[in-house]
Amino acid sequence: MEFVRLRVSGFKSFCDATELDIGHGLTGIVGPNGCGKSNIVEALRWVMGESSARGLRGGEMDDVIFGGSAMRAPFDLAEVALGLKQ
Repeated sequence: MEFVRLRVSGFKSFCDATELDIGHGLTGIVGPNGCGKSNIVEALRWVMGESSARGLRGGEMDDVIFGGSAMRAPFDLAEVALGLKQ
């Protein structure tokens, strides 16, 4: 089984719906500090069943929901969808 797509909305720092197409082979996630690289990996863990808030760098499960910013209101829910290919 292979990951082919990840869609994240309202999860941690991903307030806007974001879709990542994951190519065949090795995929690297690069970017500056604070841009959400770890949150992508945590979204994968969460959608695959991680139930420990501590395992997702949070104090409680509500911490995975986008908590708002100076320009954006907090969200009420988080969505993560994972596309798989046989």
